Amino acid sequence: MAAINKVILIGNLGKDPELRYTPAGQPVASFSLATSEKWKDKNGVVQDRTEWHNIVVWGRQAEIAKEYLSKGKQVYIEGRIQTRSWDDKDGNKRYMTEIITQRMQFLGSREQGEREHPAADAPPAIPPVDDINSEDEDLPF
Repeated sequence: MAAINKVILIGNLGKDPELRYTPAGQPVASFSLATSEKWKDKNGVVQDRTEWHNIVVWGRQAEIAKEYLSKGKQVYIEGRIQTRSWDDKDGNKRYMTEIITQRMQFLGSREQGEREHPAADAPPAIPPVDDINSEDEDLPF
């Protein structure tokens, strides 16, 4: 049986995207994304929980994310979960779980802070991309 690693998130950016380039010149952007849920507990008190996700975007989508997304904007992300590890300066093994973006779509309205774009300045459509060889590149962060 085939394995599936698929994530779909709709949330708000926790910070502006950071754009960097690998030594090979490949653009990569990263940002945090918040998803929230609310429910009533057994006593009828409304509870709220926010989950933070580390998002990584490669290629042209990374440059588009940097240009058009900012803290607080709402975005749809489709991708896969990947955990990477490294040794910190003290020799301790560190881990980070990230969502490697395969498809991204801007959401929200002008009332939520989006600037108005004339047709020629509108954000370009962001088609899904095949999984870029992100695992072959050294992450610059």
